[in-house]
Amino acid sequence: MAREIEIKLRVADLRAFRRALRRLGARLISVKARRVHEWNELFDTPRNELKRAGQLLRIRTESYGYLGHGKARGPRGQRVVLTFKSPPAGRPTSSRREKYKVKEEIEVEVAEGRALRDVLIGMGMRVWFRYEKYRTTFRLATSQRWARGLCIELDETPMGSFVELEGRRRAIDQAAKALGYRQRDYVTANYFELHRDHCRGAGKKLGDMLFENANRND
Repeated sequence: MAREIEIKLRVADLRAFRRALRRLGARLISVKARRVHEWNELFDTPRNELKRAGQLLRIRTESYGYLGHGKARGPRGQRVVLTFKSPPAGRPTSSRREKYKVKEEIEVEVAEGRALRDVLIGMGMRVWFRYEKYRTTFRLATSQRWARGLCIELDETPMGSFVELEGRRRAIDQAAKALGYRQRDYVTANYFELHRDHCRGAGKKLGDMLFENANRND
């Protein structure tokens, strides 16, 4: 398994944040995939055994070629990825007490996402949460040695924008500082937890985190 170390940061002003990215020298990883729509489905057993163990099983469908929500021209390309995450050494940890979110991760690209979904459901699993977002991925120039391996992922979600910094701890800290954040701003909760807290604060019924649900008051 690969070791994943990351944090999230809330982005209050998207334009100002993009300016900060330019000052830092961040570059798109690919012009072709400059803004990717993600459709995510989380799977678990009827008894929520994965969730209780701090594990995650996800099918993510990435679609390329979107201008924005409500202005989609249809995907020019698509990729489906199966992801499994678990706590290091199989020991659940409380993400709220950790400065960084640390997980062991396995990812594999698959050809038939719908068939894989049917297989998981046929094995007795169920989809317990769906969420979507638009992601733009950046990296820094290789000349900035401290940032080698650092991935900067800007996520536009139905509840606002976030940036994920993934890489070595020192690189995460340096990038966060350069972007105008402090360690007290670090968020280690996952998107389900953030969405749950957002719904509670807004007095909304908890459901899937979808753009079509963002303006509903039920």
